Amino acid sequence: QVHLVESGGGLVQAGGSLRLSCAASGMFVVFTDMDWYRQAPGKERELVAQITRAGITNYADSVKGRFSISRDSAKNSVNLQMNSLKPDDTAVYYCHSGWRDYWGQGTQVTVSS
Repeated sequence: QVHLVESGGGLVQAGGSLRLSCAASGMFVVFTDMDWYRQAPGKERELVAQITRAGITNYADSVKGRFSISRDSAKNSVNLQMNSLKPDDTAVYYCHSGWRDYWGQGTQVTVSS
């Protein structure tokens, strides 16, 4: 059984940083595309960052230069380093596996102005 468990969310002031982590079990993150999505209140879920099986990274225009996605094969996890956070980054952040479309439960990120 596959589980994706996010951690690292919280409340931070604008300009601050957070590091999200997605711990996977029942699958291996290095063998598939892994993504971070987010959903703000009243808005649709949107793709924030992706790391492909080949290790290629892609980012939404709104986070380019501020967010960085990486994976740790030893911990079987995917991380999202978020710097220079803005109030518009406030959302629930979800980890997603491209293999069989698994989702984590989400972690709340709140950026205060």
